[in-house]
Amino acid sequence: MKLGHRLAHINMMIPNGYTHIWDCCCDHGLLGAALLDRHAAIIHFVDIVPALMQQLTAKLERFYPQQNPPKWQVHCVDVSAIPLDQDEHTPLVIIAGVGGDLMIEFVRSLCQQYSNRKIDFILCPVHYQYELRQQLIKLDCELIDEKLIEENRRFYEILYIRRDPKLPANVANDSLTDIDPIGSVIWQASDAVQQDIAMRYLAKTIAHYSRINQSRSGNTSQALKEYQQVNIALK
Repeated sequence: MKLGHRLAHINMMIPNGYTHIWDCCCDHGLLGAALLDRHAAIIHFVDIVPALMQQLTAKLERFYPQQNPPKWQVHCVDVSAIPLDQDEHTPLVIIAGVGGDLMIEFVRSLCQQYSNRKIDFILCPVHYQYELRQQLIKLDCELIDEKLIEENRRFYEILYIRRDPKLPANVANDSLTDIDPIGSVIWQASDAVQQDIAMRYLAKTIAHYSRINQSRSGNTSQALKEYQQVNIALK
């Protein structure tokens, strides 16, 4: 099946070179299947719903017969329980389709369990983007890339980040930048279409935090202040 706009963008963001890619909360496995078509990595399909995983296993066995060594594995487990210590190379963990609050729990748990490992993440939360970014900053994660997309009248931030405990503090890395609490690259539009998406997303986000502000007896939130200062620019 053809990937939707959101999953297609995630697929395009993933470079070659990973040995293990974990497609978490994979639902019907569309993204993982696309990765099987173009990657030499072992693709891990992760979801906690047994019925979905049984159906997915049957489809994978039909369309991607196992090889030796196997090119895919199915895991019916909580994301927090995935075994990232299968080899010494940096794993890529993709988490999409869940809220930022749950995503925070997953990322924090994996970073704590594998505190000495470098882990790359691609995260695409349904909501709580600001809160997720705050937690990623606290976990000393760094930004590789980020994108803002629109699909079915909903906006999505896609964050491609790295958590490297062995990277010395205050040491510059050309491929990494600090994570901004409200985003940085997503406000730099490459064309008029992307600028329009960014402007509408910003307006919606400001309206959201304004409503929160009003419900809290007029106390202006830090998030609202920061979003109100965004300047959307064409590159």
